[in-house]
Amino acid sequence: MLVLGIESSCDETGVALVDAAGAGVPKLRSQALHSQIEMHQAYGGVVPELASRDHIRRVLPLARHVLGEAKCDLRDVDVVAYTRGPGLAGALLVGAGVACALGAALGKPILGVHHLEGHLLSPFLSVDPPEFPFVALLVSGGHTQLMRVASVGDYELLGETIDDAAGEAFDKSAKLLGLGYPGGPALSKLSEQGRGDAFKLPRPLLHSGNLDFSFAGLKTAVLTQAKKLGSELEAHKADLAASTQAAIVEVLVKKSLAALDQTGEKRIVVAGGVGANRLLREQLNAACAKRGVRVHYPELHLCTDNGAMIAMAAAMRLQAHKEEATEVYTFDVKPRWPLAEVGGLT
Repeated sequence: MLVLGIESSCDETGVALVDAAGAGVPKLRSQALHSQIEMHQAYGGVVPELASRDHIRRVLPLARHVLGEAKCDLRDVDVVAYTRGPGLAGALLVGAGVACALGAALGKPILGVHHLEGHLLSPFLSVDPPEFPFVALLVSGGHTQLMRVASVGDYELLGETIDDAAGEAFDKSAKLLGLGYPGGPALSKLSEQGRGDAFKLPRPLLHSGNLDFSFAGLKTAVLTQAKKLGSELEAHKADLAASTQAAIVEVLVKKSLAALDQTGEKRIVVAGGVGANRLLREQLNAACAKRGVRVHYPELHLCTDNGAMIAMAAAMRLQAHKEEATEVYTFDVKPRWPLAEVGGLT
């Protein structure tokens, strides 16, 4: 079964082809990705209308490239999957519209995929895929959640952010420091030149006794410290960036370890854009090695939004009979779509 996946939820256009032959883990045949970062840099953030228009320009050429690289014909595709939500409404409509048009033209079924489930299952694309069950740290620009994953579609929510996500904390703190877009990677890069213990910043909810997160207070503390430094901010910017990153990472690591303790699991999966953070990987790897816990990540190029994770999530749901693709080509998108509505989240 060949699944063509289309991702267009925000500022990356991704297309990929996954082969779900047999009962094993589906295999990635080919993928292509176009990032809109350069286009949005002039505006300091994503402009939804520009994002949608660029998806229209990119998606079909990317699909041709993917099929050509896999030496497949469009008629070889068995299912066309697309990101149904959450995300920017106009951007989602581009991917959904193209998927439905392809499905109707080919007489092949389509399947809308939850963007977060794509991230959640993306480590199965890696050379070292995990095994069920495991704890998952889903950490991206808009979401920070801890879950116990028993199988495809069987997810138990352990904790989540009550305000800003970790990715937002990175991005908003970067903006306060006058760094460029995208802010998270810029702050992480600058952190390499600074000391993580230079400034005493809060670790919100670190000792709350539960697995929820909160990063809004950290952002406020960064703003307060930046104002306090005043004209001396430039000289201490790397230290403040490093201290901010250290605070975020400490919370993520300690909450993840607490989730492992609570569930008794010996395997953790880290997914989402912030999962590419070098310090997070280093500290989580070290802490888990002491406990005999396996840590799984998608490869760095699969941490951000991409079509491969959408095709993989669709293929795994179809294999597990958690969902059936449809040949009804009317569609809607869900810009706000709780993962609980996908089914199985408790």
